[in-house]
Amino acid sequence: MQHEMHDSNKKLAFQATLHCLTGCGVGDILGVIIGTFFGLPYITRIIAGVIFGFVFGFIFSAIPLLKADMPFASAAKIILATETLSILTMEAAEAGTELLFPGMRRMGLVHIQYWIGLITALAAGFVVAFPVNYALVKKGIRHHH
Repeated sequence: MQHEMHDSNKKLAFQATLHCLTGCGVGDILGVIIGTFFGLPYITRIIAGVIFGFVFGFIFSAIPLLKADMPFASAAKIILATETLSILTMEAAEAGTELLFPGMRRMGLVHIQYWIGLITALAAGFVVAFPVNYALVKKGIRHHH
């Protein structure tokens, strides 16, 4: 029984981290597109990517809760409690990884260096955010959607 619960917790943490990863990835790409389109400075593109990462992470987490007829206020409380730490951890790992790929966001979507950097940053974000989500699941803070 204990082993089954452990596996269930891992699966839930994996799914939660994947939600976070999707939101952060979409946010990062959107930050680059908007930043490039408007000719924004490099640091502004990074900030935009992080902000969009939070926005899309929250949206992707809200969808299943709202589909389950949960009131918006209740869904927002759950999402703020569970997603903020996960997204913050993931975004910090991604930003740290970008130090290994300087100028990645400046290069834009047409350069292979951007995609190599993004994939590496998202992988690092996943590796760092998974234990955070696992701890939230074990503490009962994060539940099935």
